Amino acid sequence: MDIGDSVIDVSGLRRRYGPAGDKGFEAVRDVSFTVGHGELFALLGTNGAGKTSTVELLEGLAKPTAGKVRVLGHDPYAERRAVRPRIGVMLQEGGFPSDLTVAETVRMWAGCTTGARPVTEALELVDLVGRRDVRIKQLSGGERRRLDLALALLGRPEVLFLDEPTTGLDPEARHNTWELVRRLRGEGTTVLLTTHYLEEAEALADRLAIMREGRIVTSGTPEAVIGSYPARIRFAMPVGWFVGDMPPLAELGVIRHEEDRGRIELQTQELQRTLTGLLLWARDKGVELEGLDARAASLEEAFLAIAGAGTGEPVAAGGAGLGVDSVAGRKA
Repeated sequence: MDIGDSVIDVSGLRRRYGPAGDKGFEAVRDVSFTVGHGELFALLGTNGAGKTSTVELLEGLAKPTAGKVRVLGHDPYAERRAVRPRIGVMLQEGGFPSDLTVAETVRMWAGCTTGARPVTEALELVDLVGRRDVRIKQLSGGERRRLDLALALLGRPEVLFLDEPTTGLDPEARHNTWELVRRLRGEGTTVLLTTHYLEEAEALADRLAIMREGRIVTSGTPEAVIGSYPARIRFAMPVGWFVGDMPPLAELGVIRHEEDRGRIELQTQELQRTLTGLLLWARDKGVELEGLDARAASLEEAFLAIAGAGTGEPVAAGGAGLGVDSVAGRKA
């Protein structure tokens, strides 16, 4: 995929709730990033980290306290008329008239959308054609989320904002949504995604940023963020064998090790080197490593490591910590 010039440009962004001083709360604190044409950028963080507060500014739903936002070259708040027809927005929760049918809801929404897709086409995208005559109040939570997505796609947006798009979906529907998002991205749609499903971000994102207490504390490609955390090798030694019988761990590239009830865990930044040395030693000594398991770090492990690391200043991939705060009573 060819990611061209930036479509979203955020610089020094701040958003404050309430008055200055201790009586107010700064939910977004000096956030800066760009998103290129055709790129999928994931914004991650615990509840209260500032994700939704940031995305609302990009969507033009609120005016920043300070800083600059440009979407498709325009200020999405001050120049909303120029931006709104070119973007699609899927909020955390949609509000639909409960007595309308699915088709009636899409038809009503299409009447307010420039260049809207036909109703059937929109419903086909999210596999809801068979539910077109069902009233909104009879839909499951997952079906409502799929309807939210259909409405976000009605205007064939150049930029798509997805705020927790697969919450409430079953595994099949979630993966179908992933495939739809991949297809849209392949067609050139720029996507900004927030999600609590880290596997979703790892599967879809070209780049991601992790927020903590209103700041971006680490960013980069999923591979870069994951790669800054150690891989692990776990096994159990036969009776009579101990860690001290192994070659010096530093020579194997081990940076940390733990023992727990006979199980040994080695952590390393050089998985192939460490595993090769361990297996060669075990072969030469005739030692069977029971329950051997070796794997690289996952995005979930990297995220949890950041989340549990405490406070800190913004750093490169793999650095500071995340925390939990409240943003005007909303998930963020």
